Amino acid sequence: MRTKILISIALLISLVSTAQKGARVGYIDMDYILENVPEYAEASSELDKRVEKWRQEVELKLSEIDNEKKALANEKVLLTKELIEEREEDIYYKEKEILDYQHNRFGPGGDLIRYKQTLIQPVQDQVFNAIQEIAKLKKFDFVFDKSSDEAMLFTADRYDISDLVLRNITRASKRKQVSSKAEKSRIEREEKNTVAQDKELQERQKALDEKKAAREALIEKKKNERESLRQKKIAEYEARRKELLEIRKRKKDSLEALKKNK
Repeated sequence: MRTKILISIALLISLVSTAQKGARVGYIDMDYILENVPEYAEASSELDKRVEKWRQEVELKLSEIDNEKKALANEKVLLTKELIEEREEDIYYKEKEILDYQHNRFGPGGDLIRYKQTLIQPVQDQVFNAIQEIAKLKKFDFVFDKSSDEAMLFTADRYDISDLVLRNITRASKRKQVSSKAEKSRIEREEKNTVAQDKELQERQKALDEKKAAREALIEKKKNERESLRQKKIAEYEARRKELLEIRKRKKDSLEALKKNK
């Protein structure tokens, strides 16, 4: 911790010195940017599913080994020395196998690291390309990452270009997706907006989406209520019908009984 603080102080001194010499300095919050890039969320979700599957496989194997150990402990008095050694050796190799599996999945250079690079690296490259593009356009001499280990003790908002980076990535993604001239024209108009205008549009769209979701939820609720009422009426009708059939049957049975008695 002390080392990190010293590094941060040294970084701040360097920033002040650089700023005094007229150099342009900016910073980004990589965690904030990645959290707001849809492709990163999708990649992280896919990776989480893989990791969860591997963990379940490990837990299942360990549980099986644990059961075998308990069974052996209970049966030892009935087994010969050779059989005990044979089963202990079998358990040992199974334990070794699962340890190797864990290492191959989660260890250094394992599948987790490989898949993380495969899934997430393209998104990180996209972020870095956007940072470089903005840095060149805005003539920044240095761009630092606020979320890195060498934490910055204080950062003024005016030097934060995280939203600019996000806007650059979003626009690049939109340009790839559209095909019609009208959509392209709309995107070109939006690209002239400032960060503040973009935020206002996003907040407006968010409010519209929330209203739409609330309206759909209300429609679904009413639909469920109508269906519930319909099912209730059907159940009442079936119960009444069954009751009438039973009454009719009892009357019929009574008449037949009377006929037999005569």
